Amino acid sequence: MLDPTKAEVWLVGGGIASLAAAAFLVRDAGVPAARVHILEETGLVGGAMDGARSPVQDGYVTRGGRMLEYEAYRCLWNLLDSIPSLENAEVSVYREIVAFNEEVKSRSFARLIDGSHRIVDAAAYGLDNRDRLELTRLLALPERLLGARRIEDMFSEHFFQTLFWQMWRTTFAFQTWHSAIEMKRYCLRFIQEFPRLHDLSGIRRTKYNQYDSIIRPLRNWLTAQGVDVRSGARVVDVDFDKPEGHRRAIRLHLREKAGESTIDLGPDDATFVTLGSITSDSAYGGNDSVPELIRDRRDGGWALWERIADKGKDFGRPNTFFGNIDENKWESFTLTLHGETFLKRIVEFTGNQPGTGGLMTFFESSWLMSLVNAYQPHFPDMPPETFTMWGYGLFIDRQGDYVRKPMAQCTGKEILTELLRQFGFDDIFDEVLATTNVTTVIMPYASALFSRRDIKDRPPVIPEGARNFAFLGQFVEIPEDTVFTVEYSVHGAMIAVYETFGVKKEIPPIYHGLMDPKVGLKALEAAFT
Repeated sequence: MLDPTKAEVWLVGGGIASLAAAAFLVRDAGVPAARVHILEETGLVGGAMDGARSPVQDGYVTRGGRMLEYEAYRCLWNLLDSIPSLENAEVSVYREIVAFNEEVKSRSFARLIDGSHRIVDAAAYGLDNRDRLELTRLLALPERLLGARRIEDMFSEHFFQTLFWQMWRTTFAFQTWHSAIEMKRYCLRFIQEFPRLHDLSGIRRTKYNQYDSIIRPLRNWLTAQGVDVRSGARVVDVDFDKPEGHRRAIRLHLREKAGESTIDLGPDDATFVTLGSITSDSAYGGNDSVPELIRDRRDGGWALWERIADKGKDFGRPNTFFGNIDENKWESFTLTLHGETFLKRIVEFTGNQPGTGGLMTFFESSWLMSLVNAYQPHFPDMPPETFTMWGYGLFIDRQGDYVRKPMAQCTGKEILTELLRQFGFDDIFDEVLATTNVTTVIMPYASALFSRRDIKDRPPVIPEGARNFAFLGQFVEIPEDTVFTVEYSVHGAMIAVYETFGVKKEIPPIYHGLMDPKVGLKALEAAFT
């Protein structure tokens, strides 16, 4: 076991996994904060949990939207309950989130909107007996038997026409060709959401965007403790050794502005390496421009894992996840509104005040568009009479219903045009178009973590025999847990720190809703509506 008082710990990547690991190292493992180093290639930490000014025009942008949940997110809440809020240092970030959700309660009155601009009764899930049997079979089959099957291999065509599937797929961003194993895990992990899927009343949100509400306070706490956060430091390779049958990381290879260098790891030193990136090679567009779909892996977000994978049979297979862009890409858009006309009309249309409704999906739209009217202000520095909304499309290669082009080939204004037409808000069309800036983002690997996979395609957090290294992020294997969640990254970070340094604290167990008869009964009732 490594001596935490003597260890220098190098965290590769500045996403939520590394930030969480740094916090656990200081808080629980007893590693002196000055000996914890975060190496981040870009100028910002937070990874995919971002929220910033638009890089292409006046306005704001968030690449993705994340919904939190009390029951399943135990490791995340454990972390955030020890991080002070930015607005009140006497209150933890977790308690701040709880208080906010007590004040701004979620219950959507417009989860699904049809092609005639009507709100549909989404409580009628539409599952028939065959659908229920197929869903039961999916939950019952062991993962080793599911293997690399697609979701579409497990269900008949009727299932994909149900309102249940329209809500499920857009809540979690599933495609029919994604992994059946991941679908099974989500069903088991979020079985408690089955009866709440139509109104999203189980979803918990932050007051501001998640960069300002979670990442900033976490980074501030780490730097206040003395953690070393380095920008512009790209780790391009890791060397490993096998003394006496055990595996150790012995050297990191860095590329910085000043040139290339190495970091040698001593006998008590450790490194935790984040693998892969769902936001790698993101490209932005504006009102009158179209974001490029980058296919040639320019920013190096996957290169380190490729090099590492060649050095161990159990270090994973990155090509499984980055190798099929057309199955994993999607596009999001952020509206910056200068004026409240659109905001007020959505409130009138849905009956939901901003922040209370969650995801609205135009389930008959060609692009399968969804929009979130977040609590305002969504950014703490927003000027008066400025508001933001976020949305995305799952079918970005299909021709729009009103703008007769694929979403991926549309400018921001054209995407806003399609959105307004889907609502049927023709009377305010010109005003909203003239007073809104739209920043679009195409992400080639946004849902790569749902790729069909074999059991060996994702490495364990701590490979067999590893003494001073671990893998972090969304592309490690944590049995029973679900990728594409903040919880997954934090859970992996906790495993890495506790096992590497022998922390004698319990890792919060995975919540199993089916073990609670009340949860199971409510889920069953929902399946028969």
